[in-house]
Amino acid sequence: MNSLDTIRAALNAREASYLSAIAARSQDGIRRTCPTRPDTEYRQAFSLDADRVLHSLAYTRYIDKTQVFYLVKNDHITHRVLHVQLVSKIARTIGRFLGLNEDLIEAIALGHDIGHPPFGHEGEHVLSELCRAGGIGHFCHNVQSVQFLDRVERKGRGWNLCLQTLDGILCHDGEVHNQRLTPEWKKTFDTLDAEISGKTSDPEKVLTPMTMEGCVVRLSDTVAYIGRDIEDAIRLNLIRRSDLPVESTALLGDTNGKIVYNLVTDIIRTSFRQPCVAFSREVSEALKRLKQFNYERIYLNPRIKQQSDVIHRLFEMLFERYLTDLRRTNRDSVIFTHFLENMAGTYMEAHANEEIVRDFIAGMTDSYFLRQCPEEMRPGDLTF
Repeated sequence: MNSLDTIRAALNAREASYLSAIAARSQDGIRRTCPTRPDTEYRQAFSLDADRVLHSLAYTRYIDKTQVFYLVKNDHITHRVLHVQLVSKIARTIGRFLGLNEDLIEAIALGHDIGHPPFGHEGEHVLSELCRAGGIGHFCHNVQSVQFLDRVERKGRGWNLCLQTLDGILCHDGEVHNQRLTPEWKKTFDTLDAEISGKTSDPEKVLTPMTMEGCVVRLSDTVAYIGRDIEDAIRLNLIRRSDLPVESTALLGDTNGKIVYNLVTDIIRTSFRQPCVAFSREVSEALKRLKQFNYERIYLNPRIKQQSDVIHRLFEMLFERYLTDLRRTNRDSVIFTHFLENMAGTYMEAHANEEIVRDFIAGMTDSYFLRQCPEEMRPGDLTF
């Protein structure tokens, strides 16, 4: 055994000494392909996954991906790159107190929203309509996150991430409200593929992570966005702090800092030495009311949907344009020059034209998307 193997073995032994009995062990990471590991590879499996996500092109594009508020000229409004970092930090804090694998938590958290298309949930909704019309099922950003990391990145070769990482990304659905999550421990890559197919057919299909770490990230996703979205909405004068439901603020507080602290503390207290990750009943109900408030007063607020119709028309136009370019083999099109150039033949053989267009558009940043549209059709910035 060389020195680097010795170091890795020591790290695995250290994990065994301090991780909870129900935490994921790095040495148990499962990949689709088991590469011949070079002698210089000393990183543990989930640490390597986090590095691969961080160095992916899709992660780089987070910087210009809208979280909730698109077409807003305000440097203090949350973008997706900040959101995933907040999820990672919050989840690692919880994981540390519960004795879980922080490397796996980080890998899942950093990769969980990579599949989001331009313009946040507005873009996801219209892209899903176009995908259904094209006969390829619903578009779900969590499915697309796995698609990018597993099938699109590295010119179609993917990053060969561990099953535990991909499962956590697929099952992260932070919009679903759960008081308690108990891992579905025994999954395989066949399970992952079946759940992807099931979710594409039925977006309402409920998925549960296979690890405690995946469960922590799923609850942390909500913890990270719920108060942050409130602060952004207040900053844009969409709501006032006094509008927040008192039944929720009495337990959770009325600022992002207080909300995050109280939710994290409750998760740790409720989940400590338990085979699940959970909120207490009272805090869960307060959070559920606050999520409903956000949904009604922020996410459905007509003031942030002023350009919704324009965004829909542009998605439809670009989808049809690129589909036509593929059918006519128009190699001057950006879908060839910016996306398919040097793409692995295995990707081309495994994907229909509609799926290729989906992958191209979903990977766009907001600004790149707009640059593909005629200038006279581009929406203006929103005013509040």
